[in-house]
Amino acid sequence: MKLPGVAWRTMTGYDLDAVARMAGVVHPDFYEAPEVLAERQRLYPHGSYLLEVNERPAGYVLSHPWRLGTLPALNAELGELPAEPDTYYIHDLALLPVARRVGAASYITNALSKHARAQGFPTMSLVAVNGSQGFWQRHEFEVADIPELFPKLLTYEPEARLMVRRL
Repeated sequence: MKLPGVAWRTMTGYDLDAVARMAGVVHPDFYEAPEVLAERQRLYPHGSYLLEVNERPAGYVLSHPWRLGTLPALNAELGELPAEPDTYYIHDLALLPVARRVGAASYITNALSKHARAQGFPTMSLVAVNGSQGFWQRHEFEVADIPELFPKLLTYEPEARLMVRRL
């Protein structure tokens, strides 16, 4: 990113209080306990980033290796990452209003896709919520219809969609 005062950096444990606060603002209908967010960061720190605007937290992303065709339950700890992951999963990308429309989401999405390719993953996947399907489609994600996942998707929201990007 080349905007003054706007930068992504590796998330640390010290950032987790700010991440929990932002999650409550950006995703009030998708509550996840602070310990769930902390576990995602701890399990895969290479996929956890904090966005700062003028050195203040303004967004975050949590991502990790996973198994395509399965979904982590909302607000549940994973325990561990799968032994044989076959997709790179974006668990959450959240931006406060001050950080929207400056290219930050596209920047981190592109960086994560480079990371996923470098790690040898054939796909990236996510659950699109809050009307974000169009954003993800612009980044080459497509809706994946896996009927057995529909009940789990409904635990997010009726409009939730599993989306997959081939790398």
